[in-house]
Amino acid sequence: MGGPLTSPPPFCTTHVRIDHYSAVHLAAETARALARRYRLPGSLSDQAAVVASELGSNLAKYAVNGSLFLQPMALGGGLEILATDRGPGMPELRRCLADGYTTTGSLGAGLGAVVRIAADFSIRTEAPGGTLACARLAPPDRAGAAKEAVGAVSVPAERETTNGDGCAVLDVDGRRTLLVVDGLGHGEPAAEAAQSALRAFARAPEEPLPEILHGVHRALRHTRGAAVGLLRHHPDRVEYAAVGNVRCVALTTHEVHHRLTGQPGIVGLNLPTPKVHRIPREPGLSMLLHSDGIDPRWTHSPAPFLLRLPAPLLAAALADRHRLTRDDATVVVAGPHQGLM
Repeated sequence: MGGPLTSPPPFCTTHVRIDHYSAVHLAAETARALARRYRLPGSLSDQAAVVASELGSNLAKYAVNGSLFLQPMALGGGLEILATDRGPGMPELRRCLADGYTTTGSLGAGLGAVVRIAADFSIRTEAPGGTLACARLAPPDRAGAAKEAVGAVSVPAERETTNGDGCAVLDVDGRRTLLVVDGLGHGEPAAEAAQSALRAFARAPEEPLPEILHGVHRALRHTRGAAVGLLRHHPDRVEYAAVGNVRCVALTTHEVHHRLTGQPGIVGLNLPTPKVHRIPREPGLSMLLHSDGIDPRWTHSPAPFLLRLPAPLLAAALADRHRLTRDDATVVVAGPHQGLM
């Protein structure tokens, strides 16, 4: 069968807390360095620094508990910068998006510059709950990928420098397959298991989900093992297969429709016979996978604001507001495109 239509770089999220104005410079330099690492051409590395600086400045000036998440686009070819905060929200959002608008009289170009620079930009706000924004930077030949309704965040446990989780999104033969892996424990041994799983997935992403799990199981035999979850989109259905505590959630803008968790077992140690769950594709249905570093109780009574978020902002909201900081945390969302504003 055909190879992947996209070959994204290894997915890794850099989390920068904007708890002081000095963090804005760190965020800008981090964005510049990541753009160069992912080989964004021309002036995109400088533009990435501008976007991170503007988003970070807004957080430093106006927001509570602000954070930036910087990472490659899930489908590759660009850089994604996510901004989150816990309030007070932006009651004059559309005015704030005008190029050059500022509430402080400074010379900064503000959010309008971010809108102008980004290949794709989405933002949602509620008062007093807070604001979420996503700016994607990509060269013209990756503009389509920048507008895809896919979101992901993967961060290590607090005080850990190595992430024992991992995720990937690959398009093969017109079908999109998502993987989330959670290496047992934390630190380097967990990361080794996660990276082995990602390499095994990349070698044969077109296989049926049970075969992918068997391939990952073989690759992890000499590691401590992992929990692994897979989602595959078909025109009429979504398939889910998982072993261990990688959860699957199906939701629309109105409610959560399905909550599923993986079969008992450890991939690499004791793989059960994989079972595939099939969920009918409905208009407006979004699907997500997350590791147990995301508190599963978020699905019990989610706020309407959360349910209406487009894929990248939903991933950011879950990682920022529903993360269990003692554990590595990963969430991947694939859903219908819901517009920019």
